[in-house]
Amino acid sequence: MRIIRACIYPKDIQRITGRSERYGRKLLNDIKAHFGKMPYQFITAEEFSEYSGINMITIEKYLKD
Repeated sequence: MRIIRACIYPKDIQRITGRSERYGRKLLNDIKAHFGKMPYQFITAEEFSEYSGINMITIEKYLKD
């Protein structure tokens, strides 16, 4: 069984959405603001799933590779 990362990075968002890495950085900042997180805090896969509406199964497929 492989361990799946808990945190989402801009490159992950780029792979999942097909958008640019710059878009991924902006989206992470938007998600942090939405959840009231500080800039140095991480976004979890679950938070990204909730915000984006993409189910966790799909996200996990991208985080495994």
